[in-house]
Amino acid sequence: MADARFDRLPRTVELVRDGDGHAGFAYVDQRLLPARLHIARTGDWRAVVEAIKTLAVRGAPALGAAGAAAMTLWACNEGAVPLQAGGCCEMRPRFFEALGRIADEVADARPTAVNLAWGVRRLERLARVRADEGASPSDIADALFAEVKRMEVEDEAANRALGVHGAALLPSNARVLTHCNAGSLATVFFGTALGVVYTAAARGGIERVYADETRPVGQGARLTAWELSRIGVPCTLICDNMAASLMARSQVDAVVVGADRIAANGDTANKIGTYGVAVLARHHGIPFYVAAPESTIDRSIPTGADIPIEERDPAEVLPAPITGVDVWNPAFDVTPAGFITRIITERGAFDPSEVA
Repeated sequence: MADARFDRLPRTVELVRDGDGHAGFAYVDQRLLPARLHIARTGDWRAVVEAIKTLAVRGAPALGAAGAAAMTLWACNEGAVPLQAGGCCEMRPRFFEALGRIADEVADARPTAVNLAWGVRRLERLARVRADEGASPSDIADALFAEVKRMEVEDEAANRALGVHGAALLPSNARVLTHCNAGSLATVFFGTALGVVYTAAARGGIERVYADETRPVGQGARLTAWELSRIGVPCTLICDNMAASLMARSQVDAVVVGADRIAANGDTANKIGTYGVAVLARHHGIPFYVAAPESTIDRSIPTGADIPIEERDPAEVLPAPITGVDVWNPAFDVTPAGFITRIITERGAFDPSEVA
């Protein structure tokens, strides 16, 4: 789908390398949006972990690429650097011992989004295969770099494919409500839930998108609204607690959201508040769609009850503490499969019971 408007969106994450073989990671610092679009750059894997923890980089597919990139930064810039004592044979055990520690640290940076661990383990497996083939740490680092670049291409292709499948489900001149940000900023490029919207919009099929602000850190207000404005898709920002009234006025034709982890039975973890939107959609007879790449499906866990839910800093909810007041700040909730009309992946749109 060729549409010049999409050139207005930056690539969210990208692994790069200079002529000397030094690897670098470029990413949109999403903490600064919408006031400032800043592409941050680092060659330190630790800085990538910090960016993930602080939501400078966020969104399940983007986290998968970022986690894999963090491992590659270490491999290229530190792990493959020859040790003064000894050569390749002496380096290899130390390389893999360190790689395993770093893989665990990166994967644990945010526990709910399965794509983060998926990206890390994908590279870990590749490194083992290449080692079994006799590759040196330097050769393994090159292989990891190439694999991350493949992941970047795969992510955009998956998003564009699921966008086509999802757009086919929307009525003409659709009015779509979304929660959090599952746009290009949540992926390497193009988006999942907003990928559906963008595909439909390119065909003239979107009348308006209603973006929930998404408390407590405002991913809808800061990121989704920014993306839609930049593309030129009509957007109305609403507070989270306005969605019910909007639905009651018959202003919403469909809800499309992303996902951070989908259990084998179709239960889906997404940004906190998604479950409430699904309940409202069910009450008002509005289809509720989840858009995510197949890599977000975690077939190892039977139901949503098994999904670990990240709890974040209370200061996100209450910046100035009040004595005697506790704060509960889960980053995600789980929408039961029974509230989901279809799960849209790059392979098609499926009943939740079919995802396993």
